[in-house]
Amino acid sequence: MLHETRGEPDGLIVSHLPYGPTAYFGISNVVLRHDLKDKAAPISEAYPHLILDGFNSQLGDRISDILKYLFPLPKVETKRLITLNNDNDYISFRHHVYNKEDHKTVKLKELGPRFELKPYQVVLGTIDGAATAKKEWVLRPYMNSNKKRNYL
Repeated sequence: MLHETRGEPDGLIVSHLPYGPTAYFGISNVVLRHDLKDKAAPISEAYPHLILDGFNSQLGDRISDILKYLFPLPKVETKRLITLNNDNDYISFRHHVYNKEDHKTVKLKELGPRFELKPYQVVLGTIDGAATAKKEWVLRPYMNSNKKRNYL
């Protein structure tokens, strides 16, 4: 589920059905596909390969699992890539297609969109029972002891 304010996306809720978990994210630095300088051709319907980087903690593994199960398994010959890179608890989403020019060089072309995700809650149930479900993790940014801690 995507939340928008004034036509700009600012929140994302990912709920795996039928039992959960549900992850809540804030969205920032959104650049939509039609806002990119280099207009790309239509996107292939092939399932993309995923690159997950920087999810080193137990919570990082949990969030990477929540995100990677949104996408079905791709075929080996697929040229689409989706990169989810964690840097200081901000997950950068990038969408590319690659072409292999020769045996040493690979050329990437960004398809868009691109944005940053900031997780702030993981709930063990689905979105319809989130009020009563157990919270697995909640971001608490105003606690003095956790000011500079990275969770993912």
